[in-house]
Amino acid sequence: MKRIMITGFSGFVGRHFLEFLYGEGLSYEVLGADIKEPDLDFSRYAPTLGVRFEKLDMLDRDALQQVVREFRPDYVLHLAAFSSVAYSWKYPSACFDNNTKIFLNLTDALRAEQLDCRVLSVGSSEEYGDVAEDELPLTEGRPLNPVSPYAVARVAQEMMSKVLVNGFGMKIILTRSFNHIGPYQDERFVVPGFIRRILNLAESGASEGEIETGNTEIVRDFLDVRDVVRAYYLLLTKGTPGEVYNICSGKGIRLCEVIEEIAGIVGVRVKGKVNPAFVRPGDNQVVVGTAAKIEMELGWKPRIPLKETLKDMVRMMRAA
Repeated sequence: MKRIMITGFSGFVGRHFLEFLYGEGLSYEVLGADIKEPDLDFSRYAPTLGVRFEKLDMLDRDALQQVVREFRPDYVLHLAAFSSVAYSWKYPSACFDNNTKIFLNLTDALRAEQLDCRVLSVGSSEEYGDVAEDELPLTEGRPLNPVSPYAVARVAQEMMSKVLVNGFGMKIILTRSFNHIGPYQDERFVVPGFIRRILNLAESGASEGEIETGNTEIVRDFLDVRDVVRAYYLLLTKGTPGEVYNICSGKGIRLCEVIEEIAGIVGVRVKGKVNPAFVRPGDNQVVVGTAAKIEMELGWKPRIPLKETLKDMVRMMRAA
């Protein structure tokens, strides 16, 4: 049976990737690696998936190499990262270590064990930086212009991936993933954070009110995490090493419109009140991409409308 190693396993993307494999009836041995333990019952994925977890700090080169040596993955889905742009402004050095150094430790371990392994290196639309609306949608050929410590770290990871492909023949496929949302996403991120504040308002008995926000005029390209993991599997198994693929919906929406959608689902009227502490420096004003490349090469396109995603997120948070 083929083996998949998933780094950053305990995040919401790792959980949805497991659900995708299980839902498709795919058979793999899966090793999840993360610094924190997941809240998952692995037995529910049996017998098609053999899932186990290894608590691992990927900054520990020796421990990481031991895990790679013992498991010998055929595929690695590299999700491990500090993925908060806001966090990167507060702790740029830690962000760079936890996005770039862990990737180098991983690829060093794979090379040391001489594994013929396919790796999906997950990057970000933040790498494009701030662009004018007449330059949209963003294509993979667009010059990169990172404007946050997080984005710089992601560009470094991408550039190193290309060096490893060209210099050592590694089979690394790259993404620039746009904003993905869905059930189980941490409430520190913008959309689940909106949902929690709006639900708190509704649960207080109010039919209208204010919530604190950052800049809600910025435009983002949101897509459902369940569409994202479907793209990740296609790229992991069939993508071209050394190539970069946008994972996006191709549709932009202002954050204030997302708030309106959530408020409509919950059944309250909401106004946003800007808290300067939530406004990030140098924030990209408009981010909208095109997924024409992955659609042409692998036939992927997003299937789940934004409103359906938001309804599922509201339903899950209400049930929690």
